[in-house]
Amino acid sequence: MGEPQRRVTVTHPRTQAARPGVRHTAVRDIHEQTALGEVYVRALIRGQLRLGLLVCAAVCLPLACLPPLLAYVPALREGRLWGVGLPWLVLGPPVYALLVAAGACYVRRAERNERDFAEHVHRS
Repeated sequence: MGEPQRRVTVTHPRTQAARPGVRHTAVRDIHEQTALGEVYVRALIRGQLRLGLLVCAAVCLPLACLPPLLAYVPALREGRLWGVGLPWLVLGPPVYALLVAAGACYVRRAERNERDFAEHVHRS
């Protein structure tokens, strides 16, 4: 009849059969604390530090502006709304809302940084 068909091995691209040889992965670099692993970890720490400083500035700058604003603007200092002094209304709910929003944004972005780091390390 004809010549027999040749067999073909089909593998997933992420299996060892598809990648001959041993690859030196970034995960191993991190676990063995090599120089490259140290660079990866420093990059993550630097990113988290940058994020922390940014959130801190985003919270501290508006809060630092409130006392001078209340001291030098008599309408805010002496005004009343619903029988409550404006300084209490300015220093109360908006400050807590700012802190909660900043905390939520920080956590979401920090987790995204860690997720991106983990994906990069496992992809390498």
